[in-house]
Amino acid sequence: MDLSHPARSPLGSAVVNCVVYLDGVRQAGGRTADEALRQLRQDGQGAGFVWLGLHEPDEAEFAAVAELFGLHPLAVEDAVAARHQRPRLVPDEDTLFAVFKTVRYVPHDALTATSEVVDTGEIMVFIGRDFVITVRHGLHGSLGPVREALEARPELLCKGPSAVLYAVADLVVDECLTVTDSLHEDMDEIESAVFSGQAGHGDAGRIYQLKRELLELKRAVAPLQTPLQRLAVHPTSLVDSGMQPYFRDVVDHLARTAEQITAFDSLVDSILQAHLAQVTVAQNEDMRKITAWAAVVAVPTMVCGLYGMNFEHMPELHWTFGYPLVLGVIAAACFTIHRVFRRNGWL
Repeated sequence: MDLSHPARSPLGSAVVNCVVYLDGVRQAGGRTADEALRQLRQDGQGAGFVWLGLHEPDEAEFAAVAELFGLHPLAVEDAVAARHQRPRLVPDEDTLFAVFKTVRYVPHDALTATSEVVDTGEIMVFIGRDFVITVRHGLHGSLGPVREALEARPELLCKGPSAVLYAVADLVVDECLTVTDSLHEDMDEIESAVFSGQAGHGDAGRIYQLKRELLELKRAVAPLQTPLQRLAVHPTSLVDSGMQPYFRDVVDHLARTAEQITAFDSLVDSILQAHLAQVTVAQNEDMRKITAWAAVVAVPTMVCGLYGMNFEHMPELHWTFGYPLVLGVIAAACFTIHRVFRRNGWL
């Protein structure tokens, strides 16, 4: 069976790696998926499994894999399409299908109303009694370090495919925790700008963008709690009972991450409300100033309007000092009104 494809993975095909493990030890030699599975099932010695890693396979490539390992058609469709699916765990008769959303913090010089802060991808994991298939979508979330860490712990690999499922879940949750810690800096930046009085009217867009990115992170974390809790508490035939403490540890990390995200979400709401309150206060302050100056200008407008009616009998109309007197009255009235508004904080 040929699973080659024009370059999409580091190895120039959708197949990133295909390795046989026996009793927790990696077996030497490169094999195709069908060769590895055939050798493993023919030997039938010890606790062994095949780990096939794929990166963004197309439909034709994965159809061959699905036929070889007997995967469910609906799960195969989800693994190929990767349509921003919800993290979940789907048990079948002979397989277990898990969907994880990977996250990555996108570095940026300054948070703007259009900044991308959280980038997401997907990892699908199929586990059977003697195989693990990982399908990765996106440019991050590489499983190479996971494979190396597991190979350094043969006592864990001895527990079979469920050890790989644990390692992938642990990687995903740790990445979520890393992103959450990185978001703390953006939170501090926005909070300092708002409560120091340096925020402008355009900062509402920055705050809202940060809330949207938090929502993206929340979508990757929140749905994981139920399936991981099931793996930690309720044993299945495909998950070694000795792996339950490991899954409980992942659940604890996930709970801490979820709590931080919830706290950040509430804090962003508070920051947004505080910013809107500041904008409202500033607008009210502007309106008070405009109203005060309008009252000051109203005095000369009224007096000049009266004298502009051109009546014959107006006060001091034919007196030499009548014009300066009217100007003085206007100035005195304007000065008095200005002092009153200034004393009351309107100007």
